[in-house]
Amino acid sequence: VQLQASGGGLVQAGGSLRLSCVASGRTFSTYGMGWFRQAPGKEREFVAALRWSSGITYYADSVKGRFTISGDNAKNTVYLQMNSLKPEDTAVYYCAARARAGVVSTTTSYDYWGQGTLVTVSS
Repeated sequence: VQLQASGGGLVQAGGSLRLSCVASGRTFSTYGMGWFRQAPGKEREFVAALRWSSGITYYADSVKGRFTISGDNAKNTVYLQMNSLKPEDTAVYYCAARARAGVVSTTTSYDYWGQGTLVTVSS
């Protein structure tokens, strides 16, 4: 499975961005998708996740109510709509896919990773 993330950019605080992640290859093997982010000097952290079969979504407390993850199974694409952005949301955002059930918020549960897209929120 190959993942291609896009949609990052520079936005002012309070603004919005929508990230996209397109999966190709053996996409039938994916159980769920997730978004993580990594700020300079910090560890990669969980942002949101989606289980394909049920549509159940999961969010980190820091983005709950501001970010929305959604997916289009027919297009093998997952989105992250980010509203009310804050400077602390600045990071490289990575999409990831997992082939089995697991803890959605840990990086080790994911088997495939995209290349990352940079989101910069100015104050």
